[in-house]
Amino acid sequence: MIQFLSSALIGCVLITGASTSIAAGTNSIPAFEELYKALRTHLKGMSAEELDQAAARGLLNELQSRVFLLTNGAAANSNLILEIPTLSRSEIYDGSFGYFRIGRVAEGLPEDFRKGYADLSGTNRLKGVVLDLRFATGSDYAAAAAAADLFMDSEQPLLRWGESSVRSTAKAQAIKLPVVVLVNQQTTGAAEALAGILRDLRAGLLIGSATAGQASLFKEITLDGGQHLRVASSPIMVGNTRALPADGLKPDIAVQVPLEDEKAYFEDAFRSLPRSLTQGSGSTTNLANSLSATNRAARRRINEAELVRLQREGGSIDGEGPGRFLRDDTNRSQVTDPALARALDLLKGLAVVQQKRSA
Repeated sequence: MIQFLSSALIGCVLITGASTSIAAGTNSIPAFEELYKALRTHLKGMSAEELDQAAARGLLNELQSRVFLLTNGAAANSNLILEIPTLSRSEIYDGSFGYFRIGRVAEGLPEDFRKGYADLSGTNRLKGVVLDLRFATGSDYAAAAAAADLFMDSEQPLLRWGESSVRSTAKAQAIKLPVVVLVNQQTTGAAEALAGILRDLRAGLLIGSATAGQASLFKEITLDGGQHLRVASSPIMVGNTRALPADGLKPDIAVQVPLEDEKAYFEDAFRSLPRSLTQGSGSTTNLANSLSATNRAARRRINEAELVRLQREGGSIDGEGPGRFLRDDTNRSQVTDPALARALDLLKGLAVVQQKRSA
C-alpha cells in the first residue's frame, strides 16, 4: 500500500510540473513517508493542504477500479441503472445463432434468459449463442451464478463472494451449444462474474476488450467530511479457487474499438462508420463504408442517458430530423459491429466443423 501511496504522489507531482526522478535502471519507489516529508519541506509554491489533495487525487486515480468516492450524482445514476432490464434484447442472426443482450445482472435474470432462450430455440434450430455483456452492470452475484448454471450439466462450484457461494446442479437440459461472450471496458461487477464463470469453466469464449475490474464486494465508509468512500473489501472467487482480477478479465480474442464507435454499433450492429477500426493484436481492418459528408454531419454521438434508454427499451433510437442517428440500409444483412461479427464468424466456423464431424 505504501508503494501505491508513493506512486500516486509521484504522479501528482509530475502533473503539477514539479521535477522528480527515479534511479536510472530501477523501478524502485521511495517510501511514502520519506517522499512526503521531502516534498512538504522543499517543494515551493504548494501548501500542505494542496499537497494532501494531490496525494488523495493520485490515490483515487491509482486505485480507480477498487476505490470510489461517491459523488452527488451517484444516487441518480443508481436509479437509471435500476431501469435497465435484465435481458434487453434477443434475436436470431443468420437463421441459426441466438443473440442475447444482458443489460443488468439482477434478480430475475436466470428466468428471463431461460424464457428468451426457449422462445428462440423453439422456432429455430440454434447452432450457437452470443451472450452480449458489453455495457452490462449489476451487483447481484447470486443472479450471475444462477444464470451461468443454465450452461452447466454437472455439479461443481461456480462462485464465492464473502460468506456466500453457489454450486451448479446436475441437469440433462443444460444449454450445451457453443457460447461466445462479448465484453468491454464497461462490463462491470456481476456481469464480469458471469463472464468469468463461463470462461473459466469452459462454457464460453470471451471476445472484445478487458472488463472494468470492478467485480468485488464493496464496503462503504463515511469520511470525516461527510463524503462516502466505497472500498473493495473482498474478491469474487470463480469456482472457489480463482479471484476475478482487479484489472479486469482479458478477452480470449481481443477486438479493440473506440468506445464511441462501440456505442454506435451497440445501437445498430449494421451501422456504417467512416473510419477504420483496429481489431485483434495490431491488425487494422476497414469494416465500414465511408459515409457522405451529409451523413457524417447528421450523425451525433450517443450519450449515457440514451444508452440507458436503449438498454431499457431494447430497440432502435433512430428518429426524424437533423439530429437523428443515420443508418445505412443498403446492406442490412452484413453485420459491421466488429465484436459481434467476429463472434458470429467463430460460431459459423464451429458449426461447419461439427457438421463435418457428424457426417
